[in-house]
This record gives sequence, structure tokens and C-alpha cells, in this order.
Amino acid sequence: MLDIRWKRVSLRMSNVSSKHLVDDKIVPMQKHDNITLIGMPGAGKSTLGVVLAKKLGYRFVDTDLLIQEGEGMLLSEILEARGIEGFIACENELLANLSCARHVIATGGSAVYGTDAVANLKSLGTVVFLDLSLDEISRRLSPDLLDRGVVIHQGNTLADLYAERHPLYVQAADLTVKLDGLSTLESVEKLTAELASYLQA
Repeated sequence: MLDIRWKRVSLRMSNVSSKHLVDDKIVPMQKHDNITLIGMPGAGKSTLGVVLAKKLGYRFVDTDLLIQEGEGMLLSEILEARGIEGFIACENELLANLSCARHVIATGGSAVYGTDAVANLKSLGTVVFLDLSLDEISRRLSPDLLDRGVVIHQGNTLADLYAERHPLYVQAADLTVKLDGLSTLESVEKLTAELASYLQA
């Protein structure tokens, strides 16, 4: 089994054109122009990431699944076994060594705690913050965040977590897309339109 804590993670590049059609506009893509999605748990990073990858002709990767595969445990089990700091260290090392091209990368909500992780993700392409209000996130998430594998200190609420992370997402992002009140289809359309504008600027 691949130990993602110690080996460089390299995802094979798909054989696609260096230009992509986004909302009827041709958007030039550089060799390592991945799209990384960051945001709170429940923001839709994995759901929107799969649809966006299909739209761009990219491959899709969920880094939470890479962590689970490498560790042989669910996220909640890793948190229980290693604690929050151990989990963050594992996630940071994985993302700091991630190497891929033409992928949509859906990260875990705690990815922004890792300085090395954020630096590498930004070097790989465009980092997009899927920005939703606390009320919207609260509607989407079940009350028991620990069962979902959410990195949250005991005694903290979702509001505490939101207040802690939101400025980190803003700081890490190249592009922030507000998605409150939108369906999955509407969210993807807005995301692709704003990506097209950003990449053509």
C-alpha cells in the first residue's frame, strides 16, 4: 500500500488539448494549470469538482480519498488514532508532495492549515474558494461533524470552525466564488464562468 506520508504522489496527466471550451469561450490552459477547490465541509467541493472536471475534459481527484487509501483508514479513524495535529500533518505532507496536471483537485476542508500544502497547490494551478455562508453550510451538514471526519477541536461549534477557517480560505484562494442559494447546476455554471473570466484576465 502506498504510504502517502513519505512518497511523492504523482497523478498521470490525461491526454487532452491545451485549450478548453468553457461557456463557449476557448480558455488556454498551461501544462500544470490544475484547478484546486477549497472551502468548508459541505461546500460541494467533490460534487462540483466531478462536474467541472467533465466540463473541462480534466481528471478529478479527491484528496480525502487519497489520504484514506494511503492510511488504510477512514478520516474519522485517522483523527481518532492520531489526533487533530497528526491528521493535519499527514494531510499537509500529502498535499505538499502532490504532483499532477490537468486535474480538478477537491481538497479536505482542513487543507488550508498546512502552509506547505497551500504553497504547492498554488504552484500547481488556480486555487478556487467555494464560498458559502454559515447558514448555508449549517443546512447542508449533519450535526455530528466528527463522524464525517471533520477536523474540529472538542467543544468547538460549526460557527467557531467557520470563523477560524474563512479568512484562511480567502487568503489561500486565487479566486473566490460565492455560491449561496444556487443548485448544483447553477453553481457549476457560475464557477465555470468566473474561472473563464479569471483565466482570460
